[in-house]
Amino acid sequence: MLALLKRIAKTGIVSEPTPEVGDMRREIDRLQDEVLRILGRALTIREVDAGSCNACELEIHALNNPYYNLEGRGIKFVASPRHADMLLVTGPVTKNMENALKIAYECTPDPKLVVAVGDCGCGCGEIGRLFGPNYATVGPVEAVIPVDVKVPGCPPTPIDLMRGILAAVAKNRR
Repeated sequence: MLALLKRIAKTGIVSEPTPEVGDMRREIDRLQDEVLRILGRALTIREVDAGSCNACELEIHALNNPYYNLEGRGIKFVASPRHADMLLVTGPVTKNMENALKIAYECTPDPKLVVAVGDCGCGCGEIGRLFGPNYATVGPVEAVIPVDVKVPGCPPTPIDLMRGILAAVAKNRR
């Protein structure tokens, strides 16, 4: 035990420095204010996991933590596509989820927005290109339903997700 404690003391703290909070906080505030300015009301999102590895879901869940506070700015996730303005779809669409994704799209009231999230959902990047049509998947999200905005990344950061949501809302307003 003593040897372990000496080794810990000798090694010191081995973690990366925290990011600059000021710049990131201002960017979050700017994006959230712009969503409210463009939309003028609350935005409801239904997240659909069409076959992802859950890395994108972890980043999406981070949007709800106190740091990003998406719900505090009038954007919230809902349990049913019938109550949603936007579908946030992750992962390559598996054959088992193809019909469920089509049903969720049809149940979302018009005008509906669709944001494909992650390299797998967008069909890009090293991983995304691996999931073309095959015995288990039908490919990226746009192979099943129309996509308004793509947010690439493996996984994309919460800031990128917020930019994608904002881009979809702004695109719909034009």
